[in-house]
Amino acid sequence: MRLTEFWARLEVAVGPRLARSWAQTQVHPALGNRTVVEALDAGEDPRDVWAVVHRTLELPDSER
Repeated sequence: MRLTEFWARLEVAVGPRLARSWAQTQVHPALGNRTVVEALDAGEDPRDVWAVVHRTLELPDSER
């Protein structure tokens, strides 16, 4: 998954106005107690980060 796809999916999941803010403020234990942005900036695979987001937001399987 490319970063552009990751951000597009997050915008669909939480809305385009909240996506970046949510990604910068929500700390996730599954990401080493980092935010989405911190994890991506540290080089985590966007697919792995999306899996955490998917579980956190309890998105349907079709969004996986």
